[in-house]
Amino acid sequence: MTVRRLPALLLLAGLVSGCGIRATEVPTDFGPAPSRVQCSLSGPQVSTQSSRGLPAQVFLLCRSSLVAVDRVVRVPDDVADSERRMLVAQGLLDELAETPSAAEAEAGYTTAVPAGLTVRGPRPSDPDDALRLSTPPDALAPASLAQIVCTFSDSAAAESDGSVTLGGPDSGPLRRYDCTDEVRASPGRMEPPSTEVKDG
Repeated sequence: MTVRRLPALLLLAGLVSGCGIRATEVPTDFGPAPSRVQCSLSGPQVSTQSSRGLPAQVFLLCRSSLVAVDRVVRVPDDVADSERRMLVAQGLLDELAETPSAAEAEAGYTTAVPAGLTVRGPRPSDPDDALRLSTPPDALAPASLAQIVCTFSDSAAAESDGSVTLGGPDSGPLRRYDCTDEVRASPGRMEPPSTEVKDG
């Protein structure tokens, strides 16, 4: 009887060894598991003193795309609407140029906006919604311009349709910029689409 069972046992052993995962001596070390999630901030991003300013969002770079983070812009209550718009725009520029916090840097956030960049209102011949930067927009890196356009377009510095009219410090031409999904996805390669503003 033992002799008769031997072929069956051998067949069963062959089937079991053929359908499972075979042992291997090849190393399978794929490195440590990721220790943190990129572009994700835990906890509140705005301090408890946010009530003293205007809550806003700025777009920082993270993993080659634009990601919105919370900020606070200090604006006095007793200012005219036109002056308030300039103060908001300058406050947003300052926040964009600020070095990301330790938590933001750990999550992979960076900024391409240069420090010291300023903004002022329109010249006499400009449209009322024009913003003139201290550096001409076409002289900025594509990622820097994308950060500025997308941040302004989501704020009180933009027109009702979300477009942003920007120019340089002199009487050079103005352009109306839009923040698109493509720009947010690839700010380093995709410049914000724009059209020239006539008679600006």
